[in-house]
Amino acid sequence: MTTTLRPTEPLQHAADGTRSRRYQVCVNSRPVGAIHLATHPVFGSAVAQIRELRIEEPDRGRGRGTVAALAAEEVARGWGCERIQTSVPSGAEAGLRLTKALGYVTLNRWMEKALGGTPPELPAGSRARPMTQAEYGPWDREGREGYAQDWIARGVPEAEAYAQSHQSHDQLLPQGLATENMLVSVLEHEDNLVGDLWLGEREGSAFIYNVEVREAHRGKGHGRTLMLLAEAQAVIAGRPRIALNVFAGNTPAERLYESLGYETTMHHLYKSLL
Repeated sequence: MTTTLRPTEPLQHAADGTRSRRYQVCVNSRPVGAIHLATHPVFGSAVAQIRELRIEEPDRGRGRGTVAALAAEEVARGWGCERIQTSVPSGAEAGLRLTKALGYVTLNRWMEKALGGTPPELPAGSRARPMTQAEYGPWDREGREGYAQDWIARGVPEAEAYAQSHQSHDQLLPQGLATENMLVSVLEHEDNLVGDLWLGEREGSAFIYNVEVREAHRGKGHGRTLMLLAEAQAVIAGRPRIALNVFAGNTPAERLYESLGYETTMHHLYKSLL
C-alpha cells in the first residue's frame, strides 16, 4: 500500500508572508486523514509548521501518520525550509511517540494550574510593587536579549531568535507599562530588589510571560515567592487559571512549577531538515 499527500487547495499566501497548504492523506488514493503544513509566522520561510495531522480512526496504528509526516517534511524541504515544528497536546501519547520516533526534540512546553478563590500570601519580609518607568527601559532591553538567547541556546539562528524576541515584546507591550491587561511588578525582600514578574492575560487565563530572580539573590526561595505573587495577582483579577511557558532543559524552573501544581498542557517540538 502507498501513502501519499494529495493537495486539497492551492498554495496559500497570507498577508504576513507565510504560505500554507492543506492535504488529504491517501492510501492507494483512498482518503484516510488530513495534514496542514505552513511556514512560521515569526521565524519565516526557513521554518515549517505541521499545524494539523489527523488520521481517521479505522486507519490508525498502521503507520499512516508516520508516512504522512515524512511526506510533509519533503514538501517543507521543497519550500526551502531548514526546520520543522509541531505541537502535541499533553495526553496525546500516540502523537508524542510519533514525533519522538521521527527525531523531533522538545523545544518548550506550556503548563497550567487551576486557581482557588483566595490569593496566596507572600513570605514575611517580601513585598511587591509596580515597576517604575525608570526601571522599565533597562528591564525591557534585558528581557529582549534574554528571550533571544533562550532561542539561540536551543538551535534557533541568531537573526530568527532576535526577530521572535522583538516581535513578541512589541506586540505584547505596545504601550509599555500602560498596556492594558499587562502588569509588570518588582519583588523586594527586606528592602533589596530581588526579582520581577510580568503577568498578563491570554485566552481568558492569567499568563506568566516572564519571571526573573536577580542573580545575586538566587537560591533563596524568591522564585517561589514570585510565583505566589503571580497567582495572587491572577486571583485578584478574577482569572480561573494561570499558565506559562518553560523551555526544555530549564530543570530548576520545571521542578519549581511542578512542585506548585502546574501541569503540562502542550508540547512544542522541532526537527532539523538539513
